[in-house]
Amino acid sequence: MKILKITALAVGVLILMMVLVAAGALIIDKRGTAYLEVKGNPAFESNTYLITNVNIVPMTADTVLLNQMVLIQDGVIARIADAITDSKAKVFDAGGGYLTPGLVDMHVHVWDEYELGLYLANGVTTVRNLWGQPMHLRMKKAISNEEVIGPLFFTSGPKLTGPEYMGDDNLQLFTAEEAYSKVAEYKERGYDFIKTYYGLTGELFDAVVEKGRELDFDIVAHPSPKVPYSYHFKPEIVTIEHAEDIVQQPLEYRLDTARLSEVVDLYATHPHTAHCPTLVVYYNIYRLLTEDNILNSEGLAYMNPLIRTVDSQAQFDRWAGTKSSDSTIVSRIKDQHDFHLLAIKKLHERQVKIVAGTDAGIGVTPPGYSLHEELNFYTQAGMSNYQALQTATINPSETHDFLSNQGSIEIGKLANLILTKDNPLDRLEVLRNPQMVMVRGRMIKQEMLDEFKQKARNRSNLLASALRYAENLIIEK
Repeated sequence: MKILKITALAVGVLILMMVLVAAGALIIDKRGTAYLEVKGNPAFESNTYLITNVNIVPMTADTVLLNQMVLIQDGVIARIADAITDSKAKVFDAGGGYLTPGLVDMHVHVWDEYELGLYLANGVTTVRNLWGQPMHLRMKKAISNEEVIGPLFFTSGPKLTGPEYMGDDNLQLFTAEEAYSKVAEYKERGYDFIKTYYGLTGELFDAVVEKGRELDFDIVAHPSPKVPYSYHFKPEIVTIEHAEDIVQQPLEYRLDTARLSEVVDLYATHPHTAHCPTLVVYYNIYRLLTEDNILNSEGLAYMNPLIRTVDSQAQFDRWAGTKSSDSTIVSRIKDQHDFHLLAIKKLHERQVKIVAGTDAGIGVTPPGYSLHEELNFYTQAGMSNYQALQTATINPSETHDFLSNQGSIEIGKLANLILTKDNPLDRLEVLRNPQMVMVRGRMIKQEMLDEFKQKARNRSNLLASALRYAENLIIEK
């Protein structure tokens, strides 16, 4: 009996120590991102400004409005004019710079609050998170309530897949009734849309779409090979993800231009559905195959440490193993990437709506930085700078209703803005280092944006990230 008591006491002490360590890790992590808190930070006090001496890239047309003034009141664009003389708002002289709508990354995976600062530092003022977890609901609430400064944050629920596709990164559905229930639950809990995932069967897919229609709940589709690719062109589906899935599913891994034309026709005849290519994340497979030191590259310093330790390393090992056994893999991956560029060119020529997304936050695709690489690929695919910029501004605003109040510089739109010294329509690269970013009228100047980057670089919150992921497994699985 005495041994049992001692054992029970030892177990209790061990559990208590584990709880204290876990709590400590979360508290430290929260304190580490205190620089993003709005309350008590003088830099974030105001969301009302008069911006003067500024050239506007409105994104309503391929033009620049020279030497304008922009009045922002309570985070919303109130007036745009050559001269505004009756405002008492605090004046910000833009010094002849160029004001552009904030960028939208339509496909990200967010792991901590440090990444919020990274997105802002890269001019990304809105993100669409495509792997919803409980921590994202808290993050969304804190941003919506303006407790922390961050890009406007919208998230799917957990990824919905079918009975055959196992994995701790998705939720398996087995019956239509379960699909109805989960869609309703995610709507009730505050997720913004549903993500259907690889492996969803026709019966389950129909159930998700039916319930989404009933609840007016948008759906984003990672194509499932369990149904034809054409099955994804339903009015409830706002975007179809990944150019690589065009090759992998309807083209059956063949770089077939004739069959590509059939897919392009599908998009062109279903204008309610946009395409989100995520070219950069696939191109990074090529980098994994050709850059032996990629895990020690500067970009990886900005990845969440849990992802860097687990996912980045696993992907590197996977492709290194493939390369050792398949001498053609490097050329084949590069050829497919080039075919993706052709696919985007063909889609763009048919006026298919393309929205920029990166899959940032996984593998070797860092948050914020990767969107600029994505836009560069669109120009390689034949878009002008203006057309590429549309994919990360005005185009997203024409997808979900919750994005309709941004994407252009117009009266009544949210003051999500980027200021650059030079014209991004001449060189998109200037958007990589903004002089100022504004989100809902709160101004973040360059010095603070640089601080956001440094705070996120090589952060040490692996344990806190693991605890939040464990929470996801407990609650969602």
